[in-house]
Amino acid sequence: MRFDIITLFPDMFTALDCGITGRAKENGLITLDFWNPRDYTKDSYHKVDDSPYGGGPGMVMLFEPMQLAIQAARQADGEQASVVYLTPQGKLLDQNLVTNLTTKKRLILLAGRYEGIDERLVKHEVDAEVSIGDYVLSGGELAAMVVIDAITRQLPGALGDADSAKQDSFVDGLLDYPHYTRPELIGEHNVPKILLSGDHTAIARWRRKQALGRTWARRPELLAKIELTAADSMLLNEFIKETK
Repeated sequence: MRFDIITLFPDMFTALDCGITGRAKENGLITLDFWNPRDYTKDSYHKVDDSPYGGGPGMVMLFEPMQLAIQAARQADGEQASVVYLTPQGKLLDQNLVTNLTTKKRLILLAGRYEGIDERLVKHEVDAEVSIGDYVLSGGELAAMVVIDAITRQLPGALGDADSAKQDSFVDGLLDYPHYTRPELIGEHNVPKILLSGDHTAIARWRRKQALGRTWARRPELLAKIELTAADSMLLNEFIKETK
């Protein structure tokens, strides 16, 4: 999958050279290309921002250099691309949205700065607006990296075990169940006996109950978005009774 990133700070993305995204780049599963709006300015100062009409603090990114960078990115590859603007005003990124974005063959990620970008650019060039949370960052670069990492995990061959992504939190609308590894005893804390039983049916049941219970305890609003089966409801009730 190809990612084209419109950014003033391409060096920030060296973080993606590590771990899963780094291996995905080495194996050709993803490619990253960068387009700096400063390269598309026409003045000697390479100006990319100006004060907002109507007054107020901060600066707004200029329409023309941003548009030219996007157009250059579009023309760099014959594959059709969707332009995604990373902004607090966008749709909140969740696993369903990640899955949807993964179906795209190519994404142009627009990382804004300052107070944002000229609204006319959003109307003329942007296909989707995405937010990674209800808070404000200094720019869209970190959000773009989050999107790239989340999508990369879903690509065939990106993970060592193909089933890992299927068991992540939020894939089925629930938080993940607890995980344990060696040693079996740490201080006074033991690994749950069920995980040592070798009974895979019982282990699967325990894990499902823990996922339901953890979601109920920590993110109850997520349960309201999914339809629980009779078996799930029974497991959740068991969890609630055990925690009282």
